[in-house]
Amino acid sequence: MRTTALLVCCLAIAGCGNFPESCFDLSSASRLPKWFSLPAGTLRENATVHMCYFVKQTGRTASFVLRGAHDQKLAEVEGTDRGLEPLTLRQPPAGFPPGYPSFEIITVAGITDVIEHRRMEPVFYVNDNPAVWSELGVSQ
Repeated sequence: MRTTALLVCCLAIAGCGNFPESCFDLSSASRLPKWFSLPAGTLRENATVHMCYFVKQTGRTASFVLRGAHDQKLAEVEGTDRGLEPLTLRQPPAGFPPGYPSFEIITVAGITDVIEHRRMEPVFYVNDNPAVWSELGVSQ
């Protein structure tokens, strides 16, 4: 009983920053985030990206893992997420569920990219639409 209470206290002090809020996989139809480049000889169709969001005491972050053929880890980065919640457009395009598309502005090592979620699913996209970037206040 004391061990359980101690564990609960430690987790409360540490917060939930070590546990992902949610995780997603990059759509195979999407380009890679700007902070990743593939090694020579690796094709985009053989690369996958897994992303997880975290909420920490210092703010929101996202971690990304790039994998190549045979699930080989090629790179891993962590970035900061702008704002306190996902962003939406003033006039969302037709055909999306309510609240979507939603966007996250992520910066890794000084490089910013816009992550897009099109519906409630474990998939994300990298957005390249200049109108979306402009409305979100991000310069390309």
